[in-house]
Amino acid sequence: MVRVQPFEVEQWMNRLENTPGALNIAETCAASVSIDDLVQLCTDKDLPGPLSTSKKLTYGAITGSQTLRQRVASLLDRGLSTSEVESTSSSATPLPADNILITQGAIAANFLLFYTLVGPGDHVICVYPTYQQLYYVPESFGAEVSLWKLKKENGYVPDVKELEGLVKDNTKVIVLNNPNNPMGSTTPKSVLQDIIAFARQRDIIVFADEVYNPLYHSLPSDQPAPPSILTLGYKKTVATGSMSKAFSLAGIRVGWVASRDESIIEAVASARDYTTISVSQLDDQVASYALSEPVLRPLLERNLNLARINLEILSKFVEEYESVCSWAKPTAGTTALIQFSKGGKPVDDPSFVLDVLEKTKVLFMPASPCFGLGKDFKGFVRIGYVSETEVLEEGLKALGRYVEENLL
Repeated sequence: MVRVQPFEVEQWMNRLENTPGALNIAETCAASVSIDDLVQLCTDKDLPGPLSTSKKLTYGAITGSQTLRQRVASLLDRGLSTSEVESTSSSATPLPADNILITQGAIAANFLLFYTLVGPGDHVICVYPTYQQLYYVPESFGAEVSLWKLKKENGYVPDVKELEGLVKDNTKVIVLNNPNNPMGSTTPKSVLQDIIAFARQRDIIVFADEVYNPLYHSLPSDQPAPPSILTLGYKKTVATGSMSKAFSLAGIRVGWVASRDESIIEAVASARDYTTISVSQLDDQVASYALSEPVLRPLLERNLNLARINLEILSKFVEEYESVCSWAKPTAGTTALIQFSKGGKPVDDPSFVLDVLEKTKVLFMPASPCFGLGKDFKGFVRIGYVSETEVLEEGLKALGRYVEENLL
């Protein structure tokens, strides 16, 4: 029997996110939008609406509609990274729509990918910290997993030199997460290229969870946003993503697996026949509309601006209470890890989270159970700061009062 470790961050969220009156700054999606919001954002008022009410609701296109798969392929090819859609120079040819498989969110994409790729006798290298699914699921399928630990002194960017000490003869997959959850750090293109070169020499698959791409909102002016892993000219690359985080549409449950290797897509599609068969036609239509050029540009501009504004608000909070909290300021994504201390010692973050929620209604996640193994990340909490600005401001104001009364 396959035994899966409890998915701590999801269980914590499930238990607490519906707390009456909660000021939720634990949510990791850019502030959600409605279908009406998408229509208002659209710059082409002649564009047909997102839903066809006359279309028969069959299973639809099993791998995803041609329109949606082509728009996802274009998204990955162009390496969207700013409020403008720019082409990314690449040695790779354009990604065909047939190399995209639409899934029910990135969480299903990741699970199916590991189910397809790894098993007993395989070895996986996974960046850490990251979303718990990325290292526990391959382990549950019998693979040995080595954690590639990100270090503060390296800006929480993977150190490629360390791969030599992690790789084994049976290494099947190197797992990345870019932008990183929960750190909000960015792995630059140069590092991605070095990882590709390492993997190519050993015929290892490189899998990147890119669910927060393209929210590279706060990089230094001299650092360009990295493209998708699929643009770097190596066939044995795989990327997953979704409409949830960067595109504010978690409610439609649309994600994807994309690969330069057609055999990987075929194998994942075959495995998915035993699970969901296809994605809802309605969800597919909404996602296709959101990724159409007249909607995509303003939607991304909205979310990038929201991330920049809110990150500065959070930064001012950390600066104000620097005697009891510290962090590595994110450059991308929607999440930040902040360590709180009292009397010079890290707080017990699970107890801290529950006490803050009880006394202030402010909700965020404890890092040590949700992202740490053993004593890693003691005293850290994960805050999702790309909520509606008013929610973040109100939440941090209440949290500030708590800090003054309980930690200072």
